[in-house]
Amino acid sequence: MDYLRSFLLTVLVGMSAVGTMSARAALTIEITEGIETAVPIAIVPFAWHGAAASQPIDVTGIIKSDLSRSGYFKTLPERDMLTRPSSPAKVKFRNWRALGQDFLVIGRVAGQRGRFNIEFQLFDVYKGEQLLGYRMSVTDHELRRTAHHISDLIYEKLTGKKGVFNSRIAYITSVIKPAGKKTYKLQVADADGFDPQSIAISSEPLMSPAWSPDGRKIAYVSFERKSSAIYLQTLASGKRERISAFPGINGAPSWSPDGTRLAMTLSRDGSPDIYILHLATRALVKLTKSFAIDTEPTWSPDGRNIVFTSDRGGKPQLYMVPSHGGRARRITFAGDYNARGVFSPDGKWLAMVHANGGDYRIAVMNMQTREIQVLTDGTLDESPSFAPNGSMILYASRQGANGFLSIVSLDGKMRQKLVFNQGEVREPAWGP
Repeated sequence: MDYLRSFLLTVLVGMSAVGTMSARAALTIEITEGIETAVPIAIVPFAWHGAAASQPIDVTGIIKSDLSRSGYFKTLPERDMLTRPSSPAKVKFRNWRALGQDFLVIGRVAGQRGRFNIEFQLFDVYKGEQLLGYRMSVTDHELRRTAHHISDLIYEKLTGKKGVFNSRIAYITSVIKPAGKKTYKLQVADADGFDPQSIAISSEPLMSPAWSPDGRKIAYVSFERKSSAIYLQTLASGKRERISAFPGINGAPSWSPDGTRLAMTLSRDGSPDIYILHLATRALVKLTKSFAIDTEPTWSPDGRNIVFTSDRGGKPQLYMVPSHGGRARRITFAGDYNARGVFSPDGKWLAMVHANGGDYRIAVMNMQTREIQVLTDGTLDESPSFAPNGSMILYASRQGANGFLSIVSLDGKMRQKLVFNQGEVREPAWGP
């Protein structure tokens, strides 16, 4: 493969060979590889009382699905439960010890006039102790997110890490019309794929979605006016603003950790370079000055540095430059190709697209030792995006003509495949 030509393709179209997909297509998650030491946990079906007896949302099912797909827990099938207690007084720990369960979750839901009171408890089965207990009052529209919140609380209590089940993901899809033309969509869905919403729709390509730190806005690239431009869109109101439409390339927007600036790739002066746009004043600062191709900026979590992709050494590699300006230095040396860097939330790891000999895979670099570990085994894996807790990486992959999303844990032990019921999906971004 001609690496420079491939790199130019990355700059111009974001490596987003977007396929077909229904605007409301559902996403299902397949756990393709879990952790052998997954912890046994029993989640008893929550008892529903009063007006909530109709169970508008399967709260128990959502919690079980969340914890199961994390790869760290093995949930007990309901058919194997000896009892189904819904209050602490009815829990007989010897029953759950006999079933080999380490932990137990029980709960109750009561509803009236569109509001629901949810209670749940988490127990250590072998110690016979309650570890967690919460009571919440929510509306019917908040039930699903509340179920994810309960999953997050349980996950954090048992693993010591923040849960990500209540987070969201953005991605790009396209639909082929009968006449053969494509309609591109920027979509946002819950982390489990539920309720995909089209944020932007265009007959021209959309690409490079990037979440603001507070999760309220998304920056993205649109070719809707036949040339690239960067837009900011507020999710709650749908209001959007075109903030960069210079001649040439306007691409790869990346938010600063404080949400006040955007790093981006512009070719307004000839070759593509990294710029920083101050959103309040619209002041534009040129960060790199090179005859090479500099693109795909990403901020370090402390805001002090920006990592970007450049072919100034002959082949695409990752470089780091202070965000206030200065000399750029190369930070990757292993492999023929390293691009699309993205920091973990704690700044200890840098995920990237890594190639050595033709296959493009997701790898992580330890920022202290500079050692690189390859996590995936695909032939065209791209667009890595860390989960908010830093434990997993969402990325786009391809098998033959089919494009899909995948998740791999930071240690490489847990893998998931996110499958849509129609077509393909590309360029994922994991949001708050």
